Amino acid sequence: MSVRWGLIGASTIARQFMINAIRAQADGEITAVMSSSQERAASYAQENNIPLAVSTLDALLGADIDAVYISTTNELHLEQALAAIKAGKHVLCEKPLALTSADARKMVAAAKAAGVVLGTNHHLRNAGAHRAMHEAIAAGRIGKPVAARVFHSVYLPESLQGWRISKPEAGGGVVLDITVHDADTLRFVLGDDPVEISAFTQSAGMANSGLEDGAMCIWRFKSGVIAQSHEGFTTKFAGTGFEVHGSEGSLFASNVMTQKPVGSVLLRTAQGEQELSFDREDLYTRSLRQFHAAIRGEGQPSATGEDGVWSLTSAEAALQSAKLGKAVAIDPKLGSAA
Repeated sequence: MSVRWGLIGASTIARQFMINAIRAQADGEITAVMSSSQERAASYAQENNIPLAVSTLDALLGADIDAVYISTTNELHLEQALAAIKAGKHVLCEKPLALTSADARKMVAAAKAAGVVLGTNHHLRNAGAHRAMHEAIAAGRIGKPVAARVFHSVYLPESLQGWRISKPEAGGGVVLDITVHDADTLRFVLGDDPVEISAFTQSAGMANSGLEDGAMCIWRFKSGVIAQSHEGFTTKFAGTGFEVHGSEGSLFASNVMTQKPVGSVLLRTAQGEQELSFDREDLYTRSLRQFHAAIRGEGQPSATGEDGVWSLTSAEAALQSAKLGKAVAIDPKLGSAA
């Protein structure tokens, strides 16, 4: 039985990654696309060989679909997801799930009550590099993890700048765009939850309207691990990377905070250095495979709605910390006011 998808948002990310990932599934097809502009929906549908183009949510949810992929601007996610859940559709939503963790928790509760699958599109935990790191740590290959560092400051291409650097009301800024990913990737790789964060944000010249285009965060995890992360939109020549240091070894991953299945992971111990091998499967294809399996009742999405609540709560706490000038507790049950 096939899973028929409706795309909410005629987006670049859907065109570049998700459409192919859905079609790469033996049981995946795309039935419809919705954009607030009928003209945009129609041209997008034609370019991407999608049968139906609509300009309202009702029209999309009334079409012959089983699941929706939401990639609209952040402030629209909540209403669109709740409507889809109410219509009995499975939902894969871009991060952040909503503008506040309280709203994200509403989405999780609604999906649970309706018996539909809710996933957060945290693509990075599907990367072979991050899974190799997770497995090495879980197998004790670096001993007890002590500290981690994430380098995820990039240059936001002009085509993506728009609302991300100019619209606070749409959930713009680097924290809701990249820090959420780093929160999720740290949680996944370490197999540990953050409990506290201290953040500095900056506006280095790209963002306006009071938004931030750079952030540096210090994290404390339940196990005692401390981590630092650097997120940015303005560093044209920076590489990305992820290090985890333990009592018996260190992992050095480079060029891994990306949408493509690239990069390398080096394990350094008393025995010397070893490059870890990992699969190079497309991150979104793997994400969709897990999501389809979850629809069939086999396991859960690679990143669940609860994972989305964790990452958004962490990002909220980072923004609050930057504003207050002090460390803030992270508690997904209470939001960042814990």
